[in-house]
This record gives sequence, structure tokens and C-alpha cells, in this order.
Amino acid sequence: MKEIRAIVRPNRLPLLREALRGIPNFPGLTLIKAEGFTAPASVGKRTVREELTDYTPKVMVTVLVDDDMVAEIRDTIIMICSTGQIGDGIVWTVPIASMHRIRNGSDMLAEE
Repeated sequence: MKEIRAIVRPNRLPLLREALRGIPNFPGLTLIKAEGFTAPASVGKRTVREELTDYTPKVMVTVLVDDDMVAEIRDTIIMICSTGQIGDGIVWTVPIASMHRIRNGSDMLAEE
């Protein structure tokens, strides 16, 4: 089991939602509002004002998936959210060591 996390532009969400819903057995996702900035070395010279106000709205998408779905979901996120511009975002995968239902405490990884 893995967690896919991605920081993406909010305006890409409608297209991303549609694409992910088209994947058979897609488990669903969670969205978290986020703000951030690009690493200074990856952009040109900036004014002091730009340095202090360069936070841009983003959204973190998280998806818990079986290992065999990781590549398809990750690739879909990259394909849909890429505009070719700095600030498109980033996607990464994290292993899940344990996962339990809050409702009854059952071990969801043991259920597989």
C-alpha cells in the first residue's frame, strides 16, 4: 500500500478529478489547501517585494492506493497537471506502514 501525494495548481483540479474517476477501482482522494514558493535558484532575479509575497495557492492531493495502481495514478497526475511552466508542482510516493479504520479499529492492510 502506498500514499501518492502531489502539490498541484488548483485550476487543474476539475480535469484531474475527471481523469482519476476514469481509472477503474480508483479509491478516492483527499485535498488539502496549500501555499508555497519555488526554490530561489530555479527562478531569475527577483525584487525584495517578490521575495516577500511569492506564496502561490496550491492544492495537495493525497491518494491511498494498492501498489499496482501507483504508476497509473502518478502518471495521470503528471499528464493532467503539467502545463510546462515553473510552479506546476511535484508528485511523490510514500510507503504505508499501517492503516486502521477509525470506525472499528480494524487493520486495513491485514484485510488485503
